[in-house]
Amino acid sequence: MLFLMKLRNLVVLMLCAAPAWCDVRLPAILGSHMVVQRDRPIHIWGWAAPGEKVIIAMHGAERYATADDLGKWSLYLPPEPAGGPYQLDITATNHIILDDILIGDVWFASGQSNMEMPLSGWPGAPLKNSAEEIANANNPNLRLLVVHQKTSEFPLQDVEGSWTLCTPETAAHFSAAAYFFGREIAARENVPVGLIDDTWGGTVVEAWISLDSLSADASLMPAFAARAQMMDRQADVPAITAKEQREDEAARKAGLPPQGHVWNPDPYSWGPAALFNGMVAPCTGFGIKGAIWYQGESNSRPGFAPMYERLFSALIADWRTQWGEGDFPFLFVQIANFTSGPTESWATIREAQRRTLAVERTGMAVTVDIGTPDNVHPPDKQTVGARLALAARALAYGEQVEYSGPLFRQAVPDERSMRVWFDHAAGLTAKNGEPEGFEIAGDDHRFARAEARIDGDTVVVTSSRVGEPRYVRYGWANAPVVNLYNSAGLPASPFTSEKTIPAP
Repeated sequence: MLFLMKLRNLVVLMLCAAPAWCDVRLPAILGSHMVVQRDRPIHIWGWAAPGEKVIIAMHGAERYATADDLGKWSLYLPPEPAGGPYQLDITATNHIILDDILIGDVWFASGQSNMEMPLSGWPGAPLKNSAEEIANANNPNLRLLVVHQKTSEFPLQDVEGSWTLCTPETAAHFSAAAYFFGREIAARENVPVGLIDDTWGGTVVEAWISLDSLSADASLMPAFAARAQMMDRQADVPAITAKEQREDEAARKAGLPPQGHVWNPDPYSWGPAALFNGMVAPCTGFGIKGAIWYQGESNSRPGFAPMYERLFSALIADWRTQWGEGDFPFLFVQIANFTSGPTESWATIREAQRRTLAVERTGMAVTVDIGTPDNVHPPDKQTVGARLALAARALAYGEQVEYSGPLFRQAVPDERSMRVWFDHAAGLTAKNGEPEGFEIAGDDHRFARAEARIDGDTVVVTSSRVGEPRYVRYGWANAPVVNLYNSAGLPASPFTSEKTIPAP
């Protein structure tokens, strides 16, 4: 026992020989200018010398914790209503003061490039009214945190990034969809809003799910097979890149435009759990009101798109488990209309996203009417943010507001037609004429274009080519032409009435 005590003391002395180990420190997600979640215990945690006492004080409340043998400590301050600004005082062998802390609602924004796209836009992908939006982005009720992109083979304990005020300079490089969402919530709820931009363009959903959840469901194993195929190909990538460069150079010399090439994503960002480990796990100790999500394009490969419903549902369940805050609101964007090509099935992803609404406390912003078929990054992120905010107002804040366009409920044969019922269908209407984008099929599942008419809150769909219809679908294309809305001006989601999502 004496030997163990001496060994422990020696370890502590060795750690304290480097001041960074002795000093109390906090994770990057805890910092000046942050918003902490209102009406819930406020989690504060960090690192110090093993056995060191850490005292935390804010707004008249004081608590203390003692660092364990690994130097970790954690405590909770009592819940607070919306307010601030306050100071957070951390005292141990050193002293830290965090300034300008607000208490309000925190929303975690994640996904791929359409969530990542900043207010400034990108080359070839402009944002609607970008210059005006940036100039007007002084908003003291909004606080912004951009999590730096990082992959990891195991769950990390910290991220890179820091909270900032919302100014034209900071908002210009922040997620536009998240900014417009947060601006709306802060104004309507009259509370401070903290937004965490945790995004990486061109990434698959399985990269954002923990290995624990992926490995717990045998039906998700094809995600690992897809990973194996990608990594097997990496040995040839340098040669493929060199070949493409030679082809581009030859085209340039011939005065021709360069050929299109297959996109090669960062293989590490596609690893199952790689982004969860590097970018999500370190944030799960920080209290949130809910999550907003915009992703799906990178999972649209025909062989894997039908898996998306299971993967996406697994992600929602996984994050709720990891945060340990119950079934917090999870709001997501259904991918927009984009021409794409035969190697992708966006209709399948949209249907998987629609079916994910069966998960409790989820909401979906339909964007099939605001996409740009020739650009994967639609410029109208204002509408995206507004529709997400509608879902939040209903599901997170309890407002009696229509927040969804018409959603398929059921379809039954009606003589030689199919009659389709919808939820959220009050005031069903078709813009610019009769409903477009409907198809019906018989038992052979061979769909034909159909005529449709609105009958109250239902749509009756008929085709002379299908005598005994059994199935109906709507907007079943990468870039469909559709025009069905409800009286709130919200578009209907594409759908198929088939019980199983068909393989493309």
